[in-house]
Amino acid sequence: MTAYRVPAALLHQIEQELDLDEKETMLFLCRDLIPEGSEMDVRKLFVALNEKEMLAPLGLPELLYRVKRFDLLKKLLNMGRAAVESSLARCPPMVSRYRVLMSEISEDLDKDDLSSLVFLLMSERGGSHMKMAKDKSFLSIVVDLEKRDRISPDHLDLIEDCFRHIHRNDLVKRIQKYKWEVSAPVHPISAPPVYGNTLQASFPKLSLADPPLITEKRRSLNGECPPQAEQVHISIPETGGAPAQVLKKYRMQSQPLGVCLIIDCIGNDAAMLADTFRALRFEVHCHLFLNVDSMVRELHTAARLKEHKDYDCFVCILVSRGDHQNIFCTDQLVPGFPLERVKSFFTGGMCNDLLGKPKLFFIQNYIESGGWQDDTSLVEADGDLCTIPQVADILWSQSMVDASALEKSPGSSSYYLTALAKLLTDPHKRKFPLLDILVELNNRVYERNRTNPTELYSLFLKHTLRKKLFLSTS
Repeated sequence: MTAYRVPAALLHQIEQELDLDEKETMLFLCRDLIPEGSEMDVRKLFVALNEKEMLAPLGLPELLYRVKRFDLLKKLLNMGRAAVESSLARCPPMVSRYRVLMSEISEDLDKDDLSSLVFLLMSERGGSHMKMAKDKSFLSIVVDLEKRDRISPDHLDLIEDCFRHIHRNDLVKRIQKYKWEVSAPVHPISAPPVYGNTLQASFPKLSLADPPLITEKRRSLNGECPPQAEQVHISIPETGGAPAQVLKKYRMQSQPLGVCLIIDCIGNDAAMLADTFRALRFEVHCHLFLNVDSMVRELHTAARLKEHKDYDCFVCILVSRGDHQNIFCTDQLVPGFPLERVKSFFTGGMCNDLLGKPKLFFIQNYIESGGWQDDTSLVEADGDLCTIPQVADILWSQSMVDASALEKSPGSSSYYLTALAKLLTDPHKRKFPLLDILVELNNRVYERNRTNPTELYSLFLKHTLRKKLFLSTS
């Protein structure tokens, strides 16, 4: 197998050519690619990315392009600016759109802007947490806010408000443009689409507010343009007198339907899940007993698969120990890896080929003692446990049960995942939209909790699906 790596001598030469600001920018751009990137210097960053074969053939040119070292592109890589731009237009970029936006904003801020920004943030945080930020760059401030979960690729309201207060409306507009481009899977229309509301786990009602129907005719081939809604005609009894309803549904016709990434750090459910999603016509990528670093590498690899361009859907299933916010994997490191960041690998900013396509996440988390509070009812999805931001076309279903269940029955399967697999492969159930199937799943887990009070499963679901989703084309 060919190894796509850059010679160490070339990387050393590039590292020597970069100034401190360029190195800081490069480290910031790559924070999502290397979890421990905040503690690295550029030389170590290059080594880590090179080992993951992420620098060649396009990663290194992209980084030099992002820091505007077009001279090094030409002198050392024999590439022009236009060639890199053409590659970025054809292939998924390595760097997220969010980090590119922040680095570009950093270049447009002068010292007075930065001073005003620090003052506003100090006031917002009560002062004590931001005192050290006075002499920091904008990018270091962003990193500091990220660590405190004050901003993220999907939560930019704080920084947007600050720019509004210092009268940098040009930057406000750029952030708003970014939000629209990341969340909107179709070309802009007269008003932004209204996405589905967060649902409580009890699902008393399932209502989705869809954006207006688009009348413009477009090609429906995946990868050619954003997927268009297909119409589902639901007949109304003649006695009703009401016109036929027309609903929208996601296109689910590719062969296979999409990639199903399974990461099982417990080892009890991987085979069952793989069989289930193969039966549903997915291409299954299964990994067992990963540590956090390996999981992040597999997530990044999955997000860069070229097959997404031709497929209609993506599924990610994680089974591991953890707590409400984090996943521990096999190394069980505390605080682990934030669950919220898992889905960020596959949003429009990181994976353009999945833009406008449904992205389904199913999580079974075995909660370690100390981070779990028993509750005899299902947990409401109010956002306090795990925040899944409002990004379009995402469904997040998470089950939590105390890790003591593994000690009691080390080889037992998750009831949540077993019930999910049975429902998804039931020919009759598959004729219904996925959200209806999850209502049935919710009922089954609830009934089990009533009869097994010593092992309670808690569920919550959040989604921003804009159309009906059927896992069967029949």
